[in-house]
Amino acid sequence: MRRSSARWLVRLAAIGFVVPISGSPQTEPSFVPPRTPDGHPDLQGIWQVVNTAAWDLEAHGASLGIPAGLSVVEGGTIPYLPGARARRETNFEHRAELDPEAKCYVPGVPRITYMPYPFRIIQQADKVSFAYEYLRTIRYVYMNGNPHPPGPIEWWMGDSRGRWDGDTLVVDVIHFNDQTWFDRAGNYHSEALHVVERYTPMSPDHLLYEATIEDPDVFSRAWTIRMPLYRRQEADAELLEYQCPAYLLDQEWDNPDSPIFHEE
Repeated sequence: MRRSSARWLVRLAAIGFVVPISGSPQTEPSFVPPRTPDGHPDLQGIWQVVNTAAWDLEAHGASLGIPAGLSVVEGGTIPYLPGARARRETNFEHRAELDPEAKCYVPGVPRITYMPYPFRIIQQADKVSFAYEYLRTIRYVYMNGNPHPPGPIEWWMGDSRGRWDGDTLVVDVIHFNDQTWFDRAGNYHSEALHVVERYTPMSPDHLLYEATIEDPDVFSRAWTIRMPLYRRQEADAELLEYQCPAYLLDQEWDNPDSPIFHEE
């Protein structure tokens, strides 16, 4: 199914029906982003992706419940080490039961950015906060040269330290555990994961999001994903609630074969 879907996308691209979108979104001519009181670009607002990266970062065809999508990986494919790709394929074959996000675990970085739920950016002089609708997750990016704490530390969302590169917010993230995936397709990492994110304002209503990923235990080289983030336009836009564990428990209560009805 997966290989035939990929071949289908290649055929469409060859005859011109699929236009690659791996390049950067277009910047508005002479766009100058608004500024916060401390002079940095104002990235505040509610943002959301419009893509299928949460299902698969690479190009994939449609299946029941999963829309087709183009690759958001620079160069198209993820550069696995030879021995690591086999585990990725096993993850894919058993994704329904193995994907940590399907068990309502925190998705990690960068996956939480392109989950199909909005998030809010809040800026202060000493930190930039990300409030995600999914699981009410809060992430703090500490600024002003505040260094990473000594490790090793195994955190679901890693430890985030930020700086400004012109108008781009650059976030360095380390200290991960190995319990998250990049997508539902089984792309994974080890505790050696290092992510560098870049948030660049391109117009009043979209940011360019880039994440460069390094993990010498899994990948042969660093690789980058790239996608636009769109500002939610509703006048009453706000973060609502997605409490995955509660919904999962509801499903268990509806299933008479669930372990919660049986003693060990």
